[in-house]
Amino acid sequence: MAEDGQKPGLLRRLFGGGKAVEQPPQPMAATPPAEVPAAPAQRLTWWQRLKSGLSRTSSQISGSISSIFTKRKLDAETLEELEDVLIQADLGVATASRITAALKVGRFDRQISPDEVKAVLASEIEKVLTPVARPLVLDLSHRPQVVLVVGVNGTGKTTSIGKLASIWRAEGKKVVLAAGDTFRAAAVEQLKVWGQRTGARVVARDQGADAAGLAFEAFEAAKADDADVLVIDTAGRLQNRTELMDELEKVIRVIRKIDPSAPHIVLQTLDATTGQNAISQVEIFGRVCGVTGLVMTKLDGTARGGILVAVSERFGLPIHFIGVGEGIDDIEPFDPKEFAAAIAGIDQSN
Repeated sequence: MAEDGQKPGLLRRLFGGGKAVEQPPQPMAATPPAEVPAAPAQRLTWWQRLKSGLSRTSSQISGSISSIFTKRKLDAETLEELEDVLIQADLGVATASRITAALKVGRFDRQISPDEVKAVLASEIEKVLTPVARPLVLDLSHRPQVVLVVGVNGTGKTTSIGKLASIWRAEGKKVVLAAGDTFRAAAVEQLKVWGQRTGARVVARDQGADAAGLAFEAFEAAKADDADVLVIDTAGRLQNRTELMDELEKVIRVIRKIDPSAPHIVLQTLDATTGQNAISQVEIFGRVCGVTGLVMTKLDGTARGGILVAVSERFGLPIHFIGVGEGIDDIEPFDPKEFAAAIAGIDQSN
């Protein structure tokens, strides 16, 4: 499925017809040997998809580690070079300093292999990520659970909503989706498609409708349906556009007229290709709407996944899911050990 801001592709087949022309009899050709059907492409495992998604970051780091530490001692110069590499990979200054400090303990002034460096790198990244790797738990003693999904335009909000709806529907939960990105007709249509695919009800209005009014209407509909979860999509907005952030605050004020404790969960989608700009996105959305957890999207070969480490070190927000593609099952709960190994270029396939 296409991410926010892109229209879903439609497969069209055109059938043409014309007057049949009778052909003269042809000599019978020898029967060609039966073609052997091609074997279906084997689906990659989650680890393979994750490793591929982080290949840009891991290749950059692994190549530099091999260059720095092949036949060289661990000294102040090599540590400084490594720290620069880690910062350039978006891991952040704090994490880079943590890794170099751990590396020199008991190893300073002696030769060290690239594999040993990668092992320390993975271990320290895992230590940063483990506290924030938390499952997304719905408190169904309070229904419907209102999940507000926010983020900059193009970060995969609508697609992530569809994937989460699929997970919850598979668990037997009753889900209502609110097409709150009323600025773009394509976003409304995209969410309707996800509703059809997952069996979730979609509450939508025409393009240009008031987003806060739509959220109010969807909340009332979810209550009337006795739904377990209400997921509200929102228009993509740049974190530095004050008037758009004010509109997001209005959505929150309106749904709190029905339930003062809502929204119960505020998920922010982060595009893994964003890099350092993700820091300001998390900071401002957190201040405006109280983000409670993160979903990292677009972990493909162009991803700069190291930024998730920097975000975790700085904000400590729960990371619930990561997405590696546009398919309905291209999302998994966040696993810090696998993520750290993939960044460090350590094979976990066995």
